[in-house]
Amino acid sequence: MSSPSLLTGTGSAAAPGRPQGGTTRLQAARRGAVPFGYLSPTVVLLVVLMVIPIVMVVGYSLMDNVIMKKNPQFVGFKHYIDILTSESFWGAASNTLFFTGVSVVAHLILGLAFAMLLNTELLGNRSKAVFRTIYVLPWLFTVAIIAVLWRLLLDPNGVVNFLLMASNLTGTQAEWLSSPDTALFAVTFINIWSGYPFYMTSLLAGLQGIPADYHEAAQVDGANGWQRFTRITLPQLRPIIISMALLDFIWTTQQFALIWMTTGGGPLGTTEMLSTFTYKLAFTKYQFGTASASAVIVLLISMVLAFFYVRAQKARD
Repeated sequence: MSSPSLLTGTGSAAAPGRPQGGTTRLQAARRGAVPFGYLSPTVVLLVVLMVIPIVMVVGYSLMDNVIMKKNPQFVGFKHYIDILTSESFWGAASNTLFFTGVSVVAHLILGLAFAMLLNTELLGNRSKAVFRTIYVLPWLFTVAIIAVLWRLLLDPNGVVNFLLMASNLTGTQAEWLSSPDTALFAVTFINIWSGYPFYMTSLLAGLQGIPADYHEAAQVDGANGWQRFTRITLPQLRPIIISMALLDFIWTTQQFALIWMTTGGGPLGTTEMLSTFTYKLAFTKYQFGTASASAVIVLLISMVLAFFYVRAQKARD
């Protein structure tokens, strides 16, 4: 006579197709899908806010009569050729390179100088707290506040001209933001002033992470201050400097609000950046195909810089 366990299938042997522990494969798959469920809102947002717009802009750059007109036409790389052969584009690219390069170098020099000053033992704790507050103030202001503040300061009747004339350094009221000779230097200075605290705080943290034993051992070996700076401090800060410089380069090449709210790309295009150039093509001249091609070129430049940033981060880790 057959055993009940063989007839009913209720024996100790696990039923085929079921994982050990009695859990079904469906339940195991559901548990494995839980992390993807938590990630799905972020993925949806990225697709809606980033992937779809990028694909649409790339598509617009290959077409004519988009958005404002009916019956869009495929024109291939015509808009890219128009952009790359435009003197206005290369003028904006030249201004962007100057604006970005000078800003990044000045940010690094000022940030490192102030960080070392705040890290020195010459200042007491109270003095360090006061100077840290003063030096970090530009970072606390929004772009709108910075733009309005410096437009008032650099006005022909503003504080800067008043101080220069009172000190007999100049006899005329300079139009800092309205003159083609000084506008680019003025907006670059404003960007330097507003951005160096990012370097200062990051480098100060890096300086405080360098063991004091390194400097003490070097001093015992007879190394002077410059040798300790170049052979101990800078090598220890190199990963931080590279990461910040690449990030700052990416951010500064895309600077729009500061330029738009101070000079608007003028006068005579002397402060025109790639960001303002692209914006004007789209929303002033309504050349959406050409503006999309310009935006794609800026995107490619940013992707190249981002590649080097990720590579530097991997090397740092």
